[in-house]
Amino acid sequence: MGETMIRSMLVSELAERLDIPERTCQRIVSTIVTTIEDALIDGNRIEIRGFGTFAVKYRPARRGRNPLSGKTVDVPPRYTVHFRAGKAMRETVDFQRLVEEKARSE
Repeated sequence: MGETMIRSMLVSELAERLDIPERTCQRIVSTIVTTIEDALIDGNRIEIRGFGTFAVKYRPARRGRNPLSGKTVDVPPRYTVHFRAGKAMRETVDFQRLVEEKARSE
């Protein structure tokens, strides 16, 4: 299993690939994330062709169960962010992972 890429790693990777200062990449990544957050707060759906879509989903209040104690608890309503990968990304990731698996097994 691969490692988790965190924001600082993403910034470093972008800076290296684009040959621009990390400080500039930090501002770019922050601007993109903030823009996505603002659009979702406004109730908009974000679609990045070939990458995926972000949308806000409403989850109504419900009764849940604490898995440790077994007690019933009330779960308040909330909004969650839903991401769905685009077809091109799903196909690319699937293909590359299969190629890597095959190479490891040989």
